[in-house]
Amino acid sequence: MLEVSGLDVRYGPITAVRGIDLTAEAGTITAILGANGAGKSSLMKAISGLVPAAGGSVKLDGEDITRLPAHERARRGLSHALEGRRLFHRMTVEENLRVAWDFRSKGGSFRAVADRAYETFPMLTTRRHTPAGMLSGGQQQMVILSAALIHEPRYLLLDEPSLGLAPVIVQQIFGFIEAVCRERRTTIILCEQVAALALRVAHHGYVLRRGAVVQQGPAAALASDPSLSAAYLGN
Repeated sequence: MLEVSGLDVRYGPITAVRGIDLTAEAGTITAILGANGAGKSSLMKAISGLVPAAGGSVKLDGEDITRLPAHERARRGLSHALEGRRLFHRMTVEENLRVAWDFRSKGGSFRAVADRAYETFPMLTTRRHTPAGMLSGGQQQMVILSAALIHEPRYLLLDEPSLGLAPVIVQQIFGFIEAVCRERRTTIILCEQVAALALRVAHHGYVLRRGAVVQQGPAAALASDPSLSAAYLGN
């Protein structure tokens, strides 16, 4: 279980996240919703350790990881796929996967996990020796997901996985996210601007506005709540 209690994130005098409480049950998908600037990415970065918490705590399976650096959180099974498709664009698909593999692992079979990635996303098979910068947005997102999952993390943070993708690719990506949670029992925290997409696959959801939680509940209840759009889209 991932537990966030009273979390604050500040950038100088600006408070991006204010007193957030959040729980992600093991083996579920939790959606983090909100308009641009609501604090979604700052919350995710504080959970993964990329930005420091100014207050509050983050616990992973009961262990307080609030003061641990990002790489130590990764070693405890927490993986974070950032917004913006951050790949090594001059390196090939396979080289990007190799970097992800070598960064944290000294054993096992890279070939086996790479082949599994190609089986999951067949369109990458013929592009394995293509520089990542020459891939389509959808193909880049597939590489990012494959890299994030290459060490079978127990917790996966996904920041805006649908951003800028064609609808048919979005459907494939979200189908993959559902399958990862269901088949691997990976706990997923999904940050999305498109509420309908996220709530379709999530079990529980939180709506952020101006850095604070303004609404939360089971995904099905949020999806059918007519007040959601006001809280979600408001400034």
